[in-house]
Amino acid sequence: MSGLEQLRSADRFGAWFCGITLNVARRWLRQARAEHVASWPELAAPDPGPQERAELSDLATSVRAAVAQLADGQREAVLLFYLQGLSHREVAAELGISVGAVKARLHQARSALTPALTPLVTTPKEPAMTAAAQAPAWVDVFAAEVRRNDSADPARQAHVVILAEHSGSRQLPIWIGPAEAIALALCLESQETPRPLTYQMAARLLEASGSHVTEVRITRLTDETFYAAIIVDGPAGSREVDARPSDAVNLALVAGAPIRADNTLLDNPGAAGRPEWRGYTTSAPDIARQATELMEQSLHRPCL
Repeated sequence: MSGLEQLRSADRFGAWFCGITLNVARRWLRQARAEHVASWPELAAPDPGPQERAELSDLATSVRAAVAQLADGQREAVLLFYLQGLSHREVAAELGISVGAVKARLHQARSALTPALTPLVTTPKEPAMTAAAQAPAWVDVFAAEVRRNDSADPARQAHVVILAEHSGSRQLPIWIGPAEAIALALCLESQETPRPLTYQMAARLLEASGSHVTEVRITRLTDETFYAAIIVDGPAGSREVDARPSDAVNLALVAGAPIRADNTLLDNPGAAGRPEWRGYTTSAPDIARQATELMEQSLHRPCL
């Protein structure tokens, strides 16, 4: 700095210098801000691009096709609840059914949609997984028949229930106890009993508590033992109850609930167990008739 002695008011130099410094600092700040904004990366556009729109269209088409394959009641519930955004109560009013029935239909629809929609959520960054690895592929089955071998010795009698695929020819034999076999045979033959049996009582207890069986699942085979689960929908929501297959199938028949089996069980030759069940000739009508005769005889016995 030179020529300070020539200033007319040397005592004002400090304020003047501060003003110049402030202006320079402001100019540098504006330049730095402009350079910083210019260096920002490009932001994603708020609207999807052509490729993303095409992918979303394909996804929507796949979902609509899967929903279209559902049973009528399930499809109506899905469209109203998930696509139109109605509440459970509003869907129930629209369809003229109970709220519990709406939840049951949605639960059944989700189970039916899982195999078809699971592959759609696999991302390229993750290794592709089969639907069976991510979630079981449930196959609708029904209790086709109950059989017993021809041994006259009750201790040597063996009973088997054959679950058959609704839309195929695969079968799943499961060995069960005599009491459970009799109950199944009576139900398959629509035989009336003087008093409610255990499974009728269980279904009525569920009804009395505001609950109902939505479906039964044969879940796995471990160490030659089958496992099952009963899906119950009630005031506290949906619950899964561990059960023996014989009990689960009996309760499903009484409650009118669908029966489903893991697809891997139907594809597993080892799940068919011992082949001698094909030679069992005593069928459900025979078992039901014998059980009915025994019950009628017991009614005429004097009580001690």
